[in-house]
Order: sequence, then structure tokens, then C-alpha cells
Amino acid sequence: MSSVLVMVADGAKARFFTLETVERTKNKSSSYLIEHEDLINPNQDLSEKELWSSSQSQAGHYREGSSKAHSFDDHRQNHEIEFERRFAQEITSEVLKQIKIYQIQIFFLIAEPRLLGLLREVLIPMLPKPLIIKELNKNLCHLTSQELSEYLFSKDLLPLSKKASHLS
Repeated sequence: MSSVLVMVADGAKARFFTLETVERTKNKSSSYLIEHEDLINPNQDLSEKELWSSSQSQAGHYREGSSKAHSFDDHRQNHEIEFERRFAQEITSEVLKQIKIYQIQIFFLIAEPRLLGLLREVLIPMLPKPLIIKELNKNLCHLTSQELSEYLFSKDLLPLSKKASHLS
């Protein structure tokens, strides 16, 4: 069973991997990432029209009587941050579940910059104290599990077992 959890995320998706090691011969083993779960941010699937329109007004305009429309600030950025905060809370729940299921000792938190900041705020205080946490401020969510594995091994970020090499 793996003791390493790797989570990659951007504003739209979060993916969860464990590092697995397979003994190939007496002196050689292979390590690779297995994807177990992914989360989709439901607000990323909505079009701007669905997300921001209301039956009372068009976003960004206020019309009074027969006068011309005047622009106003509808605070979309605040709402977008709140949507990302909710997604960060969903990610937190899933990370805690994965840590418990797989008895994780090392956690790699890899996310694009804005989401990483939210995850630091929401997730980090919830993690068990003996857990080793490593962060990478990068969007790697688009990589396949093999590409992600190769990238992390090439940067010496994942622990290698004795004379480990990748399975092809």
C-alpha cells in the first residue's frame, strides 16, 4: 500500500494519485502513479450567461425608467473567489478521505497559484500533524498519470525505491 498521495488541481479539476511500487526483480522495483479519484468544479461547467444572469437585470447594467443604462460593479470577482473557495473545501474533504483510506505519510499538493493559495488557507490547517507536506506552485492537471510521474521523478520530487525505474 502507498504512503504517498499526489494531488494536482487547477480551477476546474482536481486529481488524486498514489505512488505505487512493484518489485520487478530481487534488486529492482518500479514506482508509478495510479489515479484514484477526480473532482470537477461544477461552476466551471456553467456558461457565463448561466452563472451571471438574473431575471431582474443584465449583469453590469442598471436601468431606471427610460434613462440610459449605467454600469455598476456586480462584484463578480468576489463571487468567483467564493466558487473557488467552495471547490477548495471539496478538495479538502477528498484529501482527508484519501489520507485515511491509504494511510498517507507524504502529501504532494500541486496546484495553479490562485487555487494553491486557497488550499493553503482551507486544507493545510485540517491535515494531520505528522503528515509531510510538499507543495508545487504549478498547473500539472492536464498531464496523464505517466507524464506526471515522469515529471515528478525527473525533478527528484517523488521518493524512489531501490534502483527504481518506470513501468512502460
